[in-house]
Order: sequence, then C-alpha cells, then structure tokens
Amino acid sequence: MTLPQIALFALAVGMLIGVGMSLLVVWAYRTRARFAGETSTVVPDGVADVLGSMDDAACVVDASGLVLAASKAAARFGIEVGAALENPELRQLVRGVRSTGASATESLRITRGGLSLDPRLVSARASAISPRMSLLIIRDVTEQERLDQMRRDFVANTSHELKTPVGAVTLLAEAIESAADDPAQVRIFAARISAEASRLGQLTGRIMSLSRLQADDAISDVRPVSIDEVIAASIEAHVVQADSAGVELARGGDRGVWVRGDSQILIEAIGNLIANAIVYSPNGSRVGIGVRADDDVVEIAVSDQGIGIAEGDRERIFERFYRADEARSRRTGGTGLGLSIVKHATQRHGGEVRLWSRPGRGSTFTVRLPRIDAPASVDKDKKSKKKKRERKAAKSDPARVRNGESA
Repeated sequence: MTLPQIALFALAVGMLIGVGMSLLVVWAYRTRARFAGETSTVVPDGVADVLGSMDDAACVVDASGLVLAASKAAARFGIEVGAALENPELRQLVRGVRSTGASATESLRITRGGLSLDPRLVSARASAISPRMSLLIIRDVTEQERLDQMRRDFVANTSHELKTPVGAVTLLAEAIESAADDPAQVRIFAARISAEASRLGQLTGRIMSLSRLQADDAISDVRPVSIDEVIAASIEAHVVQADSAGVELARGGDRGVWVRGDSQILIEAIGNLIANAIVYSPNGSRVGIGVRADDDVVEIAVSDQGIGIAEGDRERIFERFYRADEARSRRTGGTGLGLSIVKHATQRHGGEVRLWSRPGRGSTFTVRLPRIDAPASVDKDKKSKKKKRERKAAKSDPARVRNGESA
C-alpha cells in the first residue's frame, strides 16, 4: 500500500470514529434529557400562570399524588400545594390517566373544604402533561344540577296543578250541555266555571311571576322604592278580601323608609303575605303589617292570629306548590306558590325571609331588605312642604312666628 493510500485510509477511519463519538454524545445528551423529563417534578413554564387565572379548581400532581401547583379555587376542595391529593376517587382518576396516557373525565360527588355534610357534584378531567405529572381540573356543577332538578320538578308540579282546574272546566262544560233545558242549573255550573277559570288565571299568573324571579337575569327595573308606598298598595289590594273574611288590617311601625329594587315585585311579595294571613285568620281577628328600620336593614313583618304552622311544615313552607293545610288551600283557591314568590322576590333584592309561628297562636313572616337613604328629590320635597306650612302658619298667626313658636 502506497503512502497516499495509507493516509486516505487513516483519514477515513478518523472520520468514522469522530462521527461515532459525536452520535454517542448526542445520544447521551438526549437520554439524559429524557430521563430528567421523566423524573422531573418541576412544573412546566406557563402552567402556574394558567392555573392562577382559572376560576375552576385545578392542580398539577406528581406520580405520588403530591400537589405541585394549584389554582386559588382548588382550596375550596381542600387541595393545597405541598400536600397530598386526599380524595381517593380523584387519585384513582389521575392514576388511570398516567397509566394509559389518555385524558379522562368523570362525574364525582366529593366534599368541599372538609365538610362531609356538603357534598358537591363535580366534573373532573385529568390529563397527562409529562410522564410524572398530571393536570387535574375540577368543575363544580352542583348548582347546575340543582337548577336542572328544579326545572324538572317545576314542570311536573305545574302539569299536576293545571290538571285540576282544566279537568273541572271540562266536566262543568259537559254538565252545562246536559242541563241545557234547566236555566237554574246552567247558572250554577256557569258560576263554577267562572270560579275555576279565575283560579286557572291566578295559577298561570303566579307561575309566570315565579318563572321570572327564578330566571338568571337580574331585576331590570331597579330604582329607589318607598316602603310606605309598597305597604299602602299591598293593603289596598286586599281590603275587599279582608272585609269579606271579617279581618282587620292594621299598619304600624316606621315610615319614610326606602330600599332599592322593583316596586311591583315587592308589592306582589308583601301582598302574598297579607293574602295568606287573611286566609288563615279567624273572623274578627287582626292582621298586622309593621315596618322597623335599623341602620342598614328594613324589616317588614306581617303577623296574624290564625292557626299557625306546625314545626314539621316550617322547613318546607317556602317550596313551590307546598301547602301546610291542603284542605283549606283547596277551599280558598290557593295555588301553593305565594310564599315561594315571596322567598325568591326577597332574595332577588338581596334580602331574606324569616318565619315565627306557633300552632293556635298565629304566624309572623318578616322580610328583611337592605336599606338605602331617601333620594335627594324626596328630601327637597319634604323641605319645600315644610316651608309652605311655615309660611301658611305665619300668615294665619304672625304673632306665633314672631315669638318663635313652631308652626
């Protein structure tokens, strides 16, 4: 072999060795990087920022179930950074995702904040973000479940309640047709049809009112509302009912109190309380409507001297279509929606309803609402009226004004 051939052979061998060494180094670096990724517990860049901006409960957990990062909402379910994921169902979900590598979603009922009496229905989704880390997102769907159940119950109850007057109207119409030759019977059946139609209209109207109050939209017509006007309108709407039942309506308490809200909704709510109090009060008794104003709360109390409410019924008295006295409600045409409307109307105004009752002694329903200051225009009107009274008094008796006596 000549010298040039030896040189070329040596160069080729050197190049092969060099390429081999380079490939070995690259493979070693890649193996180390892959091993580091598989064993690393460092949360990837940006994941913590994303978790910080999430409204849902979410966290990153490692293979041992240790929480490495979490959103603020995760604390509601007792999930904290540096602590182990305690819920066994969530751990099982994460473990399954890590073994299969595919995302998974399950509906679970878990406790919130360690309160075993407060189970929440959640939709939990787990995804693998590395061989040792998984992302867990927990969305609380309890309220959605409650609304869906409420909607189903509402439809079922409404259908059941509508059957009674509709069926009665149908039977009475058939009775009128069969008694066409008897004018007296026709008048009796016609009067009963009118009563059932009135009851059907009342039920339909209250269903519509309750549906509006239970809608997700906020009250549209919000403005300062005078409680004096609400009480006056509610009493005026039920004077005839009270006179027919032999019940006296008495108004007392503070005046000149204001709240923020919708006057028509509040008038209907207070009117429902007055109507119920009249229905369940004996002849010759009194229904009292009182107002008490604290610094930031207005209390409107409607009290009766009626039959009262049994302790077992007080928890359910605000449910839709629930009647503590079924026979009396049927006889008086009650719909079972009045108190439910009161509850939802009060809640929509940021308040609450309280109940005191004793069987045989009567009941008191108290509506508590946030109080506001009287509008500036009302203060101006009061001052203007006061000045007019003073001028009128000065003209009628100037000596009293000169002597500093009050007009």
